[in-house]
Amino acid sequence: MRILHTSDWHIGRTFHGHSTLENLSTVLDALTAVVREKSVDVVVVAGDIFDSATPAREAFDVLSRAIRQIREAGAYVVITSGNHDSATRLGFQSEWAGLAGIHVIARPDQFDEPVVIDDAYGPVLFYGIPYLEPALVRHLYPGVEMRRHAQVLGYAMQRIREDIARRDGARSVVLSHAFVVNVAGGAGGVGASAVGAASSEASDVERDITAGGLDLVSVDVFDGPDYVALGHIHGRSTLTPAIRYSGAPLHYSFGEATKPRGAWLVELDAAGLDTVEWVDLPVPRPLTVLTGELAELLADPSHASAEGHFVSVVLTDQVRPIDGMRRIQTRFPHAVALTHQPAVVAELQAASYSERLHARSDSEVVAGFLEFVRNGVGPTDAESELIVEVIAEQAAQESTA
Repeated sequence: MRILHTSDWHIGRTFHGHSTLENLSTVLDALTAVVREKSVDVVVVAGDIFDSATPAREAFDVLSRAIRQIREAGAYVVITSGNHDSATRLGFQSEWAGLAGIHVIARPDQFDEPVVIDDAYGPVLFYGIPYLEPALVRHLYPGVEMRRHAQVLGYAMQRIREDIARRDGARSVVLSHAFVVNVAGGAGGVGASAVGAASSEASDVERDITAGGLDLVSVDVFDGPDYVALGHIHGRSTLTPAIRYSGAPLHYSFGEATKPRGAWLVELDAAGLDTVEWVDLPVPRPLTVLTGELAELLADPSHASAEGHFVSVVLTDQVRPIDGMRRIQTRFPHAVALTHQPAVVAELQAASYSERLHARSDSEVVAGFLEFVRNGVGPTDAESELIVEVIAEQAAQESTA
């Protein structure tokens, strides 16, 4: 059986105010082409299908089209909900969708009810663990401690392993949307070093589902299945040969710019996991971060390749250029973010405001103010002449008042 592991589609998310629906549709079309070319049997999507719990109609249209194309290409679909999704909306009419080979696992009590799909060697059990918020599910399991996400997942995996055992050890795949770290620790939690390691993998777009490290989950919680398809982290990651993150199919922040986009092609043989291969997906508009002075960025021919990219600019001019974004966009029309981080930072005097003004002329006061707000750069000769002229005109008006 060939399985394509993907996650974190985030349908409906905007990128610095720009819709991503068209670019995501392009990537999902390419994913369908992979299904057809690689003879994929099952596509699994491990959570965060939508970016919002209340997706717009256009987002549903993108999802419907993608699933329809995947089914037409010959693959079954297994989907679980993530922390961005509304489990109720995503799971609406899932019972009827399952009859068409589209399996949506969103109910919080559904994790040990596998979707069974047969291949030449027999059944493969697909267990979907929706994102389970401890405070919202603990009432379903009285007597089980569920204060942390790791405890909830520990209990879910215990139930899954018990179900696998009842089915004579059939091959199994688990989908889960969680913040999993590659350290030992079981369901009770992990230490500070693991928090740092996990944080380094997450980008700024991943909504925080941790609180002081309590909701980090140790990788050993998922021992047992032949393959575990994880979602939530937007970059691909291999925690063990059988436990992996696929990452998002589209770049959703500049922090992800260097991370490849794609999916894992997983093959099961009669004994279980056989091979796992990375499959690249296209990047409709790459992301680039440019750093330098404005004049340099506008003139340097080495930046020509970025002219069609989404661009984030860090200007290092000592004085923030006037109308910097508009001028950047004359060369990089898809520039969407600009920050000013001057390479030279003036040392400001510690003297109080009244001390800095003492015994200074009006022209010197204005010049000092400009120097203060422009990172140590005072008025130009033309500005100095204008300052003198305006002050003299003001004095003349006051003398005749």
